[in-house]
Amino acid sequence: MKAKLWTGRIITALTVLFLIFDGVTKLLQVSQVKEGMATLGYPASLTVPIGILVLLCTALYVLPATSVLGAVLLTGFLGGATASMVRADAPGHPYLFPVVFGGFVWLGLYLRDPRIREFLPMRKR
Repeated sequence: MKAKLWTGRIITALTVLFLIFDGVTKLLQVSQVKEGMATLGYPASLTVPIGILVLLCTALYVLPATSVLGAVLLTGFLGGATASMVRADAPGHPYLFPVVFGGFVWLGLYLRDPRIREFLPMRKR
């Protein structure tokens, strides 16, 4: 049981670090971020609001009392990022990045929160 908890904490910590990095680079309006937003068809004026949104959703995810709400909101955000990349027909498969991080959001929560494991049990054959 301790292994699940610590694995979940590590996955969550790495995911949260990435999301904080993403939000902060948007707040600082890093040139690469603004270029990426423009490539996806978003105006530069949305960079800071989206950064704030990422950081708020991440804060909700980190707090145990609101972690499920944070996970749901992050899933929506990452789903939007995926849709934007698919719509822009970005070269390669960059849309897999937000899909994988969305999976990490839920995997980390699943492994560290027994309530989620009760709600979504893995069935043994």
